[in-house]
Amino acid sequence: MSGDQNKIDAVHVKVFLASSLVFNLLVSTVYIYTKFDNMELVKNIGFIFGSLILPFGYTLYRFIKNNDEQKVIISNVIIILYLFLELLLDKILLIPFREILWLHILYIIVFYAAEFSIIGVSFNKNRKMGFVVLFSFMILLGCLIYLYLG
Repeated sequence: MSGDQNKIDAVHVKVFLASSLVFNLLVSTVYIYTKFDNMELVKNIGFIFGSLILPFGYTLYRFIKNNDEQKVIISNVIIILYLFLELLLDKILLIPFREILWLHILYIIVFYAAEFSIIGVSFNKNRKMGFVVLFSFMILLGCLIYLYLG
């Protein structure tokens, strides 16, 4: 069995990779529904998206418990930080942060830090699945471009 396969056999790695794919596909779906002004579905997806704190929290716990690489642990913390920021701004405080330039810029920076953390850990844990997660990120970017096209 290859080293790559040994890394993916752990349940927490599978949970991380599956959660990463769900993360990207949910954000992509939000972009599409926003384009079609279906904000009720966007709101419902937001609740599902927020629940990703649980599997990413589990994987963080397992990465720490297994004394995983520091970059993997820090990357997982960044992902959870983004999910908490999203929850805080969109669901708890209900701040229209997308209309406040400095707050929106901060939000975007944390979002892309989380995205690159997702991609980096995915490649770290399994190269093939890293490409799958990267492809799901490309879908996300395509949906973002579609959102802002005419």
